[in-house]
Parts: sequence; C-alpha cells; structure tokens
Amino acid sequence: MGIWKYALLVFLGGCSYGVVSTFVKLGYSEGFGLSEVTGSQYFLGAIMLWIIAIFVPKIHLSAKQWLILMISGIPMGLTGIFYNKALGYVDASFAIILLLQFTWISIVLHYIFDKKAPNRKSLFATAIILLGSALASGFLKSDITFSFAGISWGMLAALSFATFIFISARTSIPVHPIYKSAIMTTGASLFIFILLPPTFLINGSLSSGLLMYGLLIGLFGSLIPPVFFNIGMPKVGSGLGTILSASELPMAILMSSVVLHEVVTFSQWIGIIVILAGIAYPNFQRKKSRITDL
Repeated sequence: MGIWKYALLVFLGGCSYGVVSTFVKLGYSEGFGLSEVTGSQYFLGAIMLWIIAIFVPKIHLSAKQWLILMISGIPMGLTGIFYNKALGYVDASFAIILLLQFTWISIVLHYIFDKKAPNRKSLFATAIILLGSALASGFLKSDITFSFAGISWGMLAALSFATFIFISARTSIPVHPIYKSAIMTTGASLFIFILLPPTFLINGSLSSGLLMYGLLIGLFGSLIPPVFFNIGMPKVGSGLGTILSASELPMAILMSSVVLHEVVTFSQWIGIIVILAGIAYPNFQRKKSRITDL
C-alpha cells in the first residue's frame, strides 16, 4: 500500500468524523441528552469493533500494553464529550470550525514534544484550511449562534482531538489496527462511563430510538475514524495526518445540507473548495518534488 493510500484512509477517517455532528443534532432533537448520546456512541462503537476484531489476527498483549492502549483512547472519549457538549450550545457549522482548530494545536504539540518547528508548507496549508473554515462554517453569517460556553467546549474538543491524532501517530504496539481500535474505544467508553454514568442502559432509552442514533454515531465517530487513523497515521505522520483530517468540515457542511436541510451559502461552498485545496496542497507538493528528483 503506497503512502497515498494511507493518506486516503486518514482523509476518509476525517470525512467519517464530519458526519457525527448531524446525527448528534438529530439525537438532541429527539430529546436525548449528552450522557445518552455520547455514552451510546462509544459503548456501541466498542461492541461493533469487538465483533469485527473476532475475525482479525491477534497477538498476546501484556497488561502494560493493554493499559497503554486503553489510556490512549481517553483523548478520543474526551473529544466526544466536549464536541457533543458544544453542539448543545452552538450550531453544527460553528462547532465544526471550533473542532478544526486542532490543526494549529497539533502543530504546537508537534513542536513541544518533538522539538521540531513546522515547515512553511505545513503552515501555509494550515492557513488555507483555517481561511476556508471561516467561510465554510458560516461564521460570517449574522444569525449564527454565539456562546462562550459553546466556544469553550469546542476548543477543548479541538485540544483532545489533536492529542488523539498525536498519540495515534506514535502508538507503536504491533497489533492489528482493528484490534487496537477496539481496545482504545473500550478505554474511551469506560472513561466516559466514569464521567457520565450509563443510565441509558437501564432506563429504556435504547428501545425508544437511542439505539439507532448510537449505532450511527458509533459507526461514524467511534469505529471508522480510529481504525482508519490507526492504519494511516503511523505511515503519514501527525503533520500531514492533521491536515488530511480536516476533511471533516466539508463533510459536515454537506451532511447539514443534505440531511438537516440547512441552507448552505455560496461563500460556504467556496470555503469547502478552499479547504480541499489546503488538504491537497502538501500532497501535490510531495508528488511534484518526487517527480523533480527523478
């Protein structure tokens, strides 16, 4: 599998995460709360991953390796809590631009822990993505919901998501990506249950419609992204991986238009194009440099 195929997996993982906000909003509209939506997302996501993990090769892991992988899933769980909390205060389009701040946060983490300053290509691509996100999110619209609490939760989601991507690119335990994702998502689920007791398991919410939303959000938010990130991130690195993961915003805008029937303005479509250009830029430059070297 060439590097571009790993990059495609990371890109698709970001797209999958972009679907989540739509189903979370739909779940909220049905009367389900943060604990029910987030708890069912990771609980059902972990179950689906373990079912798939039955069919993949496994190796014996020590207790320490299990603990490392489960702890590595905590930032993923925190992202779900913070982001879903933000969606309760602000519009989905605004929440996604807050989450997209993980691009520059990841650069900061990369600099702090790796002592490596970002190159001009990464900085330029990030600037393009942030510019496009300002347009695509509808941030410039006068009727957008503005909330200090929503902004705070959204920025915390961006920090935890950047941490999750950073860890995904560095967790080197030699285990199948699906098996690894199942353990990480289990760790995220258990951590969420500590913060948000899973009352939905006994109060009848699952049979009242939560099961459908939990499965959908779990599939697109807790199954596909960690599997694709665990496969692709170690190959492409956290720098390029961060930029590719920004594909979540265009997908979130498309879903809000198709499913929620929200009006998407011309400037928002322009923003999507700008973001895609920012995502494609590093890959185009890499391919161009390889051709020059031949």
